[in-house]
Parts: sequence; C-alpha cells; structure tokens
Amino acid sequence: MRISAVPEPHVVVVGAGMAGLVAALELSRRGAAVRVIERASGPGGKMRQVPLGGQQLDAGPTVLTMRWVFDELFDAAGSALADHVRLAPAELLARHAWSADERLDLYADLAASTDAIGAFAGAAEARRFRAFCARARSTFEALEHSYMRAARPTPVSLVRRAGLRGLPGLMKISPFATLWDALGEYFHDPRLRQLFGRYATYCGASPYAAPATLMLIAHVELAGVWRPLDGMHSLALAIAALAARHGAEFHYDCEVRDITTQQGRTSGVHLDDGRHLAADAVVFNGDVAALAGGLLGADARKACAATTPAQRSLSAITWTMCARTAGFDLSHHNVFFSDDYAAEFTDIFTHGRLPRTPTVYICAQDRGADASPGPQDAERLLCLVNAPALGDRDTPTLNAAEIERCEERTFQRLADCGLALSPQAAATLRTTPSDWAALFPATGGALYGQASHGWRTSFSRPGAHSRLPGLYLAGGSVHPGPGVPMAALSGRLAATALWQDLTSRGR
Repeated sequence: MRISAVPEPHVVVVGAGMAGLVAALELSRRGAAVRVIERASGPGGKMRQVPLGGQQLDAGPTVLTMRWVFDELFDAAGSALADHVRLAPAELLARHAWSADERLDLYADLAASTDAIGAFAGAAEARRFRAFCARARSTFEALEHSYMRAARPTPVSLVRRAGLRGLPGLMKISPFATLWDALGEYFHDPRLRQLFGRYATYCGASPYAAPATLMLIAHVELAGVWRPLDGMHSLALAIAALAARHGAEFHYDCEVRDITTQQGRTSGVHLDDGRHLAADAVVFNGDVAALAGGLLGADARKACAATTPAQRSLSAITWTMCARTAGFDLSHHNVFFSDDYAAEFTDIFTHGRLPRTPTVYICAQDRGADASPGPQDAERLLCLVNAPALGDRDTPTLNAAEIERCEERTFQRLADCGLALSPQAAATLRTTPSDWAALFPATGGALYGQASHGWRTSFSRPGAHSRLPGLYLAGGSVHPGPGVPMAALSGRLAATALWQDLTSRGR
C-alpha cells in the first residue's frame, strides 16, 4: 500500500533488532524512505549468531512460535515466509529432567503430551493438564486481539475491545493471580507446577510474581513451535533482505549519538561520525531505558518514563559452545530443573545474586525438531542459566569468582541429570550480565525490558507513541512485551502509528 497524496516521508529506524526490522519492512513497503542505523555489524539484535570452531552458532532466542505473525508480515509485503526461511515444525517441544531418573517430554500433539504426563505423574495429573490447556487457550483467545494486537491498552480499553462476546473470557483469565498460584489449581505434582511455571522466564520474570495470564504460552506452544533450519538468525536476515528489496537502506557498524528535535518535534539523528540525518520521524528499536537514561541525548530523555534497576527483568549467563555430549539423549530444547525453584528466584530478584541451584536450559542446535539422534562428534550448544540484571553495577555477587562458581554448579546440575559435556576450549564463549549490558546499553544486562511482575506491568510498558512527537518506540521493552513474535508485533504497531500520524497531518 503506497500513499501518493503526500510527499515521500523520511524515517530513521534506530536498531536492527526484530522490531526495527519489522518496522523498516512495514514502512518501506508503504512508500517511506527508510534508513536503518545499527551499531552491530549485521541485523538481528539479540537474535544474533557468533562464529565458533569454524561454525555459526545461534546465541540468542532459540524458540519460534506464533508463526502467523511472520506469515502476515511477509504476505503484506507481497511475499511468503516459506520462500525465505526454511522452517520445520517441532514434534517434540522440549525434554525436561529433574534427576538422572526423572524425565518428561512434551509434544506438539496434545494427546501425546497427555499420555506422557499420565505416565510420568499419573492419570489425575493428565486430566488436570487437559483442563489447564483449555484454560490457556481461552486466555490466549481473550487477549490476542484485545491486548497483543492492540495499540497500548488500558484495563478500560481491554474490556471495551473485548466487547460483550469477549467479556466472559476476559473475566476468566485471573489477571490478579500469580502464575504460580494459578498453576496450583491444576497441578498437584510440584514438578509439573515447576515446568509450566518456567513460562514466566520467557518474559524475564519469576513465576512467583508474574501474572497468571502467562499460562497462555502453553497454548502458543501447542499451536506450533518452529525450528528455522538455518538458525534463528536466518529469520532476521530474511526480513532485512525483504525490507531492502522494498527500498530500505541499512547502515551497519554505525551508531546514533543522539536524537535531534526542532520546535519540540523529532527532526532526525546525529551519528557518531558527526553526520546528521534529517527525518520526518524516528523509530527507536532499543531498550527504553537508554532513552530515559539520556544515552540518545537530552531531548529524547523525556520520551518515556525511567525504570529502576529493581524493575529489570532477568539477565543470563550463557555458554555458546561446540562440545561432545554423552549420557543424556538431548532434544533440540532441553531443561534441567533446579531442586529448589523458589530459592532460584529469591537469589536473583531478592538478593541480586547468581542462583545457588540454577535451572539450566540447553538448545542443541544440531538436533532435529523431533527426537532424532544427535551428531557423533562435537555439536553446537547454547547453555543458559538465569541471572540478575546487575551487569552495569560493581557488585561482589557478579564478580569473576562467583561466575566461576555458577559455572561449576551449572555443569554439576547437568551431570546430576545424566548429561556429561566435554566442551572444546577454543570453541566456547561465555556471556555474562556485564557482557549483555555492554551489548545493550542502559539495561544492566536485562534481556526482556521490565520484568512482568504483577498485573500492572501489563499496562505500564510504553506503547508505540513516545512522549516526544515524531519518536516512536518498538522492541521487547515496549507493548506488547518481550519475545520474538511480540517484538515483531511491536514493530508493526510502531509502523502503523507512525504512518497514520504522518499521513493524517500530510506531513
């Protein structure tokens, strides 16, 4: 859709993360002249790849859900997702372990997962699992259009958008309950409560403080988990290429020094090389903490409210590696649970320290999306444990000795569950909260923006419109929240808001 009634608008997109890429594609295919400025050497943001051992390894998000978001995006641009990204559906969603003898696989097929839970925890838990899935589905259906696809909602607008038909479903989503408490209504086996409580970490939150609405993730996964056969980074490359085909210009290894204004309105950006790029509007795809912290200049500081370190989401320590594995048959996604889940989140969010008993996630990137065996030689792995987002602070809880102790505890947890790892020393990269903080300034290493703690956080994230006219916001720190598909939705919302504003006033 190209609007010819007004001159071609010029837009600068700051950041080529998922939201920035989507905004660039949406705006360029509508007819805007788009320039994307990215400080890294390529697109993707947190959806990054790193070279190790002569191979490329995904070192960011590893799960792709809500494929319809990307199907719609490519369709609107006159293309098809399947023509650009090779995707395989997951039959086995994830393999979970609590010890060397306690293992549970969940599947994309509801009946298969029900049978697996029945064999693992008994028929009564299997029945409760089905009831839980029905609740998760109704929660998703109540929030898809009224919240996720909507411009920044409020409690009042949520009810208004739901309408009379949607009101009964909205009343059942338990927005004031925590996820942990809501799960207690369905699961008597503490291991299952722990498993589904982990959904809170997808938003960088604690299950003991996150809202019960996050149970909708169970439905999202049952609706389809996809594995890009060329890595998650291939999705970012595909969107960038399609945006470029529609005329968007990408400038990598280039940093924005500040966002400029004229007569109280955004007028462009200054680059670190001294150039000024004039623009009718700017889309900022970065953590809003960078704006409030003054990292994009004094004029942009007022664009959104500041967040405190106490409001930050989870950070992480990751080990991206090529390693030999033995003793545990890895799937593509694997979770090795802590034996004291509450202590893990108390350590992180209350005491600001690395967990003494961490839960460990491993993405085995060479394993199929089903239960196929892995390679005989070293395989590509991303190993992750949750951590506090204090990477910009001098604290003894994140010093080198504590990080080493966390690494020892992490690999001991894997060994306790039967997995032996032999990493190649020359092909291992450890990334700490301090490293994440350097990659994404003003975050302290928080990977998901503000933690989704309490029902109010669902409405406290800024929307696409900032307080500074002509500056629009996109990314995981704004509505509708973190995660690959949510960030993509935020990019579409920002592009739509910007385009409507420019065309309605005729620039």
